[in-house]
Amino acid sequence: MLLTAGTGYAVTARAGGVSATPYDALNLALHVGDDPAAVAENRRRLAAEVDVPRIAWMEQVHGREVAQVGPDDAVPVADALVSTERGVALAVLVADCTPVLAVDAAAGVVGVAHAGRKGLALDVVGALLDAMRDLGAQQVLARVGPSVCPRCYPVPLALREEVAAVVPEARSVARDGSPSLDIAAGVAAQLVAHGAQVEWLPGCSAEEPRLFSYRRDGGTTGRYAGLAWLP
Repeated sequence: MLLTAGTGYAVTARAGGVSATPYDALNLALHVGDDPAAVAENRRRLAAEVDVPRIAWMEQVHGREVAQVGPDDAVPVADALVSTERGVALAVLVADCTPVLAVDAAAGVVGVAHAGRKGLALDVVGALLDAMRDLGAQQVLARVGPSVCPRCYPVPLALREEVAAVVPEARSVARDGSPSLDIAAGVAAQLVAHGAQVEWLPGCSAEEPRLFSYRRDGGTTGRYAGLAWLP
């Protein structure tokens, strides 16, 4: 069920759930066409696996809006979540985009962000860190989770240069020599620029069969999650 996990964070794999093909098996997204009852069971199993009373979700729109999680189960329209609540894990859903899992355990502040091409250009991680600091965070450790690697993410030259004009570290080359984007490298560079400590959780979603990949799976697939909570 989990691809990787540690104190206060986890990334899910696609095994261990009840969703049918093409969402097999641990799809955690409600917006991809899967049976809502299957998604609800998958989410229940995940909460039990990571042993948290509640998981907070968001409706992601490739923006930079940050929402603060409170004691209720509201699902905000946002691409980043922050919280000072204990007993709740914050979730970010991806299937090639980069999940960012951030925590300042000493200050009791946790956050997650969804960073794809648009979120990278909009600096959603900068918005996340600003929101965490507004809640008292000072020394943030941000983990950059598995996402599509630049070898597997060719894009038109004009698009690459548009993003690279904002985040030069994202400029890359695909396996076939065509222009590509390295979203994770761009995200890491932005995190460092905003004063966070960065750790990488390795893995390419397109190359790792245990992960969902929008590109590899032809656009109809599930979503895996990055989770962060206060240890």
